[in-house]
Amino acid sequence: MKKAIIYLVSFIALQLIVAMAVKLVGMLFGNTINITGTSTLVIMQMAISILTVILFLCTKWSVVSGNYLRTRPWFTLFWCVLAAAGAVIPSTWLQEQMPDLPNIVEQQMNMILKDRMGYFVIGLLAPLAEELVFRGAILKALLGWFKNHWYAIALSAVLFSLVHANPAQMPHAFLVGLLLGWMYYRTGSIVPSVAFHWVNNTIAYVMYNVMPNPNAKLIEIFHGDNKAVILSVVFSLFILIPAIYQLNLRLKKAN
Repeated sequence: MKKAIIYLVSFIALQLIVAMAVKLVGMLFGNTINITGTSTLVIMQMAISILTVILFLCTKWSVVSGNYLRTRPWFTLFWCVLAAAGAVIPSTWLQEQMPDLPNIVEQQMNMILKDRMGYFVIGLLAPLAEELVFRGAILKALLGWFKNHWYAIALSAVLFSLVHANPAQMPHAFLVGLLLGWMYYRTGSIVPSVAFHWVNNTIAYVMYNVMPNPNAKLIEIFHGDNKAVILSVVFSLFILIPAIYQLNLRLKKAN
């Protein structure tokens, strides 16, 4: 448990240090650098992710090896991709059934998503960095602490949702965290969870940049047709459930 706390505190501290550094640069250079601009925000998030990867790999808090990939888990990763695609609409629908929660980082997230480098940050760097921290380090430590692996997975999912610091994202982040934690427990590798996380974030990025109103609810997307909303959820479940079934059969630790 002590190790998990150290990993979490280090991850949060790193974000605060980078944010303070950016603010300090803004104070020193004033009119020269726009610290509230989109480019600066993207660079800051990019720096956080890259420094996180360096920190957790160099300290060996999260150990990465090619053992899992050497098992050629291509079909497993295929089902990870399908599971991520199939989870989007059901998770969105479930979240919309809950009371409205404040979206306190909506403006910052939108700025990143619409930037030309936004996908590099959201779609590529964030999944790798977050999986190294929450599955490769924190969950690994918790699995060594709890006798029941589901307690460890649930706690790591709670921490994963809380660290997003955005109530509107927390329900989805928690559910995704449970699935990602289960994948790590079954394989001992972050590769499946990175694949799932990458698809999840990629869909979010694409939808934001393609949809006329990226913040629209499902009922608005389907022009008020509640039947179409339900059918879309059911159709997605016909993708998600078989994918999870296949993953349950295929997820294994490398020998």
